[in-house]
Formats: sequence, C-alpha cells, structure tokens
Amino acid sequence: MKTIKGPALFLGQFGGNEPPFNTWDGITKWAADCGYRGVQVPTWDGNLIDLAKAAESRDYCDEFKGVAAANGIEVTELSTHLQGQLVAVHPAYDIAFDGFAAESVRGNPKARQAWAVDQVKNALKASGNMGLGAMASFSGALAWPYMYPWPQRPAGLIEAAFDELAARWKPILDVAEENGVDVCYEIHPGEDLFDGTTFEMFLERVGGHARCNMLYDPSHYVLQCLDYLDHLDIYKDRIRMFHVKDAEFNPTGRQGVYSGYAPWVERAGRFRSPGDGQVDFGAVFSKLTANDFDGWAVVEWECALKHPEDGAREGAQFVTDHIIRVTERAFDDFADSGADDAANRRMLGI
Repeated sequence: MKTIKGPALFLGQFGGNEPPFNTWDGITKWAADCGYRGVQVPTWDGNLIDLAKAAESRDYCDEFKGVAAANGIEVTELSTHLQGQLVAVHPAYDIAFDGFAAESVRGNPKARQAWAVDQVKNALKASGNMGLGAMASFSGALAWPYMYPWPQRPAGLIEAAFDELAARWKPILDVAEENGVDVCYEIHPGEDLFDGTTFEMFLERVGGHARCNMLYDPSHYVLQCLDYLDHLDIYKDRIRMFHVKDAEFNPTGRQGVYSGYAPWVERAGRFRSPGDGQVDFGAVFSKLTANDFDGWAVVEWECALKHPEDGAREGAQFVTDHIIRVTERAFDDFADSGADDAANRRMLGI
C-alpha cells in the first residue's frame, strides 16, 4: 500500500486578474499559505503558464517548477479540461463552448478542434518536460445531446459517436505514450465519458490504450446516484487521478436527478465544499489506499454556498485529516508465532 500524497489544489477555480491569483509566484504562495503542498495547473490560464513554451523548453519547465518549489509547492499535474472539451463538440454546443478557445479560431469549429488537439498535445509534452506522469482532461462530447433514450435513437447513432470520439483521441493518446504521461479523463456529465459504461465503450475503441485512464471525482457520481465506492474497485487499475469534491443529492416530490433546470442553489443535486456534502470520504480514502492509488488528493473547489477562499483553506485541512499514513506492519504482529512449514503441517494434522 502507498500513502496518498496531498493536500493539493486545482487552481482552475482560483486563477484571475487580481493579486495574488494573477501570477504563478503569487498563487503558489497563497496556496502554500492555505496549507497545500501541491497544485494542479489549468493550462488555459496564460497568467499562470505559457503552455507553448512549456512544451518546447525544459529550462522553462525547470524554472516554472522552481518558482513553485521556492514557495513550498509541487506541481502535481497539468489540466486541459477546457481544451479537451473542444476535441469533440456537438453543434448544439458550438456557441456555448466557443469562449473556451483562442479568439483566432472562434466561430470556426474545424479550426477550433485543430487548435484544441494541438493544445492537448502541447500539455502532454509539457507534462513530460516537467516529469509528471498524468494529465487531467475532458473527453468532449458528440453523443451527449442524445443521452436520454427519447426520442428513440436511430440504430448505430451512439456507436458512430464513440467511433469518431476514439478516432480523434487515439493520436493524442499515442503522443501521451511518447511522453510517458497518462491522460486522465474526468468522468463527468456533459462529456461522452460520464460513467463507467461509457468509459468502457471508449476504452474498447482505443484498443485498451495504456494511457487512457480516469480522473475519479465522487461528486459526479453522487449526482448520478452511481455507487462511487464500487466504482473504485471496478476501475482501480485505471484510476490515476483524484479530485476531492463533495456533493449532495436531496430529491423531492418536485425534482430529482435532472433538477428541473433549477440554478445550482435550488437543485436537488448540487456541489459542496469537502465535508459539507454526502460523500463518505473516509471510505473513499480507505479504498484508494487499499487499492495502491499512487497519486495526489487534489481539492477541486466548487460549492453553491461557500466562499471559495474559505473552501480552499478548509479543504487543505480536510484532506490532511483524511490521508491515511499506511502501516509498515500488521496490527497483530505481536501475536506472530513464527510457525514454519513443518509446524503448519502438524497444525493441520497432515
């Protein structure tokens, strides 16, 4: 067994245009002050990282990590959630997702997709340059508008969507292999990979690619009423990244999983700061530890109620309190009789 590393913080919800959140030095100092040992870096935030330079220059990557290290922070992983989303976009979402892309490719879905693929490949190269073994991303989605089976789906529609999704990602996964980096897809509603079944459909189509793995975030399973603990055992060999994010699901006579288009505060299912929701993190950390998870516990702060800076500070302590320092000996070693093979045979009467 291994002791999970942490606490770390995903900076996606914290980068901004005001100090200390607008510079790499400032935000890593702030994260350390909150009690974090590591950060997961959103590669779309140009205030924090120059992705093109990181993909080409080991010297830049060494300097980047050095600034963080001087502040007591380790770079845990890079994230391409927004760029990965743009690898596959159904036309219904063209306008909604256009803002994720560089201005030069907005309004041009073909150019936007090519830009996104290049961005993800650059992040994989940058991860390799930094000595990181995993990168977080979204899969994007072509089939999501047809998630509910009404109206009846034409035969082969979903299969065609997943065939195309795999065809777009397979060359990216090959770049991941070249750089020794796992692509960890966050299993997330709104993506074509939103549960275990859809992940398996994709994994089959990319030939069981060794670099095709999961980012485990139990909050997204609570809101789907999916068994998030059983999921850990089923996919333990593919789970390479962990977001500590809480959620609660409180259905009423008026709304359930779909929540009637209500805003987040009024939804039956909503995200909460770690410890404020319904996820049994004691069980989650226990299973990950028993399953030899060799990664970081990364707080992703999303909460419908709490201020983000309060959630960040509380999250660092929450993770620290839940990390299990693994034992180097069995609890009953004091009763070890030191029996040998001959003694064992005598005890069995053989």
